[in-house]
Amino acid sequence: MGPGGAGIVITGNVMVDRSAIAEPGNVVVDDRVDFASLKQWAQAGTANNTQLWLQLNHPGKQSPKMFSKQPIAPSSIPIFGPNQRAFNAPRALSTAEVEAIIQKFINAAVLAQKAGFSGVQIHGAFGYLVNQFLSRRDNQRQDQYGGTLANRMRFLMNIYQGIRAACGNRFPISLKLSLTDINLDGFTEEDFQAVVKTMAALGVDMIEVVGDDYENSQIGFSGMAHLLSQLVETPIAISGGLRHISAMEEALGRRDAQLIGMCTPMAVMPDLPNRILSATYQPFGLPFKIGNQRLDDRLKSIIVNGYCEAQVKRIAEGKPTKVYTNPWRSVLASVQLHGINGLRTRRIQ
Repeated sequence: MGPGGAGIVITGNVMVDRSAIAEPGNVVVDDRVDFASLKQWAQAGTANNTQLWLQLNHPGKQSPKMFSKQPIAPSSIPIFGPNQRAFNAPRALSTAEVEAIIQKFINAAVLAQKAGFSGVQIHGAFGYLVNQFLSRRDNQRQDQYGGTLANRMRFLMNIYQGIRAACGNRFPISLKLSLTDINLDGFTEEDFQAVVKTMAALGVDMIEVVGDDYENSQIGFSGMAHLLSQLVETPIAISGGLRHISAMEEALGRRDAQLIGMCTPMAVMPDLPNRILSATYQPFGLPFKIGNQRLDDRLKSIIVNGYCEAQVKRIAEGKPTKVYTNPWRSVLASVQLHGINGLRTRRIQ
């Protein structure tokens, strides 16, 4: 357990291919060029016997225009919706290219293990490439990676099985999925449950389920989490909107999950688990609202990301975190870190 009390620390999403970037400031692990820095990161993150897992991701067609003139995807289906103008239309991957990307995930996991990370997490959420393969709407391939759900799962399954074969049975492999990816024409609740059951049967060590807000959910977060915990013996972690100890205790007590995930609050309180365990934790809100609905909708993700990135940067520099609620400070922080790219759309959700 780390000095702050966390049992498992999972990094932000790390790209497995430097030609496919999801957002400004992404770390890339696809060769040994920066291996010394990777080892340094692993050493710092595993101090005091902490579990540090590297989260592996590929954006697929969700690589913004600022990075990709023509991103790749399971099929040549563009992104639709309010953020579609931030992304160029993708081209469909060949079968050989699909298998090359699978190998990139495996290679990144091997590098993580050699660098000293305790495990890895496959990012299958938020509309990124793994989720694009799982979706009927995004994946209309005619080869072995498209069509039936079993075929659409093949990309994820081959990544997992390849990592397991390369890294061994004692190296933890987790999977991240999001309930916000569920939709009637692409990835249904039944599909979601089938993926969880299949991956659990294959031996994945933990499945993280994220949603919009566990304590005030509009998508049946607690009910789905509870069902999944009954379906499989694999530990389920839930993340998203858990702010009160009573809600965490309720989630664990009624077996909605076996682990609780925290994100934004940990950027402000890296010792949050210890505060919870010592009964000194006080929940806090971050009412990031500019007051203009259009601006709030447009800048919400930029504000939250900018806030977290600025806090983590302060921690890395040995400075105390700063709690504030002025959204423009987060916007400024994002620009200071990433330039004009900090103001551009990073993903569709």
